[in-house]
Amino acid sequence: MTHSNYDMEPLKELVKVLNGGVEFYKDAKDKVDDERISAIFNTMITEKVQAISKLQTYALIDEGERETDSDMLVTLREHYTKVLGVLSTDKTHTYISQLEEVEDKVLEKVADALEQQLPPQCVQDLRQIQVRMQVCHDEMKALQELTA
Repeated sequence: MTHSNYDMEPLKELVKVLNGGVEFYKDAKDKVDDERISAIFNTMITEKVQAISKLQTYALIDEGERETDSDMLVTLREHYTKVLGVLSTDKTHTYISQLEEVEDKVLEKVADALEQQLPPQCVQDLRQIQVRMQVCHDEMKALQELTA
């Protein structure tokens, strides 16, 4: 049951993608051997956790509970990458490439949420998150090109 006058579904979809991204980065961090890349993955996890924390406020207002689900496509991509990682000669690049795709999805979901009529503070928070997620995307894109 929704308690707000706004359509918060796109925002909750964003939280699901972010949740899935956190899990994917955690798994990828355990699969790569390069400590520098692992540190970058930790940064990505931290950024996503902070964004989730900020957005959970609005999910709580809307539904009265936190959004804890993960996006199904991100979860499927994570499983697909595990299989590719076993078959690939460059496991690190495989994970980075798939995580860059997750970053694309995060930016897409942020844009979708910003298209909605939302409370002004929510819009402001989303714009700040969009900037931070763009930095994450750009870093993963650069890492992808570096490891290609």
